[in-house]
Amino acid sequence: MYQNARFQQYAVPILSVILGILIGAILMLSFGFNPITGYTAMIKGALFTPFYFGQTLRLMAPLIVIALGFAVANTAGFFNIGVAGQVLVGWFASVSISYVFPELPGFILLPICILAGMAAGAIWAGIAGFLRAYFGTSEVIVTIMLNHTAFHVVNYLIRNVLTENSDSSPRISEAASLRIPFLTTLTDNSTIHGGIFISIIMVFVVWMLINKTTFGFEFRSVGMNPHAADYAGMNAKKNIILAMLLSGALAGLGGAMEGLGNFQNIFTQGAVPTIGFDGMGVALLGASNPLGILFSSFLFSVLKTGGTSMPLVSGAPNEIVDIVIALIIFFVGANYIIRLLLAKTKPVKKKEVA
Repeated sequence: MYQNARFQQYAVPILSVILGILIGAILMLSFGFNPITGYTAMIKGALFTPFYFGQTLRLMAPLIVIALGFAVANTAGFFNIGVAGQVLVGWFASVSISYVFPELPGFILLPICILAGMAAGAIWAGIAGFLRAYFGTSEVIVTIMLNHTAFHVVNYLIRNVLTENSDSSPRISEAASLRIPFLTTLTDNSTIHGGIFISIIMVFVVWMLINKTTFGFEFRSVGMNPHAADYAGMNAKKNIILAMLLSGALAGLGGAMEGLGNFQNIFTQGAVPTIGFDGMGVALLGASNPLGILFSSFLFSVLKTGGTSMPLVSGAPNEIVDIVIALIIFFVGANYIIRLLLAKTKPVKKKEVA
């Protein structure tokens, strides 16, 4: 039973979460904090007031699509570590377009801004896909370098194109905003926005794409063995580029949600957005499965949003949350440890007595 692949597929992320939370509790105890009080404050702070519940859902929205982007590339056999840079260029492009066409009505301007963010993310990821497909370069190295490039280029453009030597662009127009007044009022003026609905739709779109279409089958085939896929008549180069384009488009969509929904502008960054790396963690915890990503994004959002309440109630520093998240990802990455433990607990069959 314990060797069953499907059982292990679900057991690894669940046990990773449990182990991360347990070790986090041990750390709190060792420094004199009450872990029950700390975790209770976290859950209440994330879910039990309209404002923070809205903030939890707001954070889920970009995490879901960024994680889906990473998962698509991962399914095709690529480690797109550049999602953070793709988020940033998508954020910049979506906000910039809103300034170019300020007079357009919302039902036209908002989709254009969103598509601009997706296109920018796709182009940025497509560079790495093209180089991998035709020159065999490492997508890990290329996307890391593209992260740094995006960081410096976007900061320069904010200061010298969008503004006159300012670190923050003007607020976008209402027509370009993803905010929905009804949701804002319902959640006591949280920054929740319509991106949460887009993200949930994208979960099912990506699931259908990967599991029910020819494209998805070819992505999986290329991911398992690109040479065999080529031999079977699939165009491995085309699928490598397509997978990276789709991955970048989804990451760029996450960036558009940050610009049009959460912050309503763009500002200079001290580093590439950490939400890009959080999205990678969500994808890894969700085993690159779209439905798993939906649940893991909710967990990450609860940890991140509720973690801000921990110091106020229990005194435990909110850095504990980052440690717990890091531990969860560690156990997911080192899943052989959990698989070994599961194997050791396999029940031994009693020998029949003759």
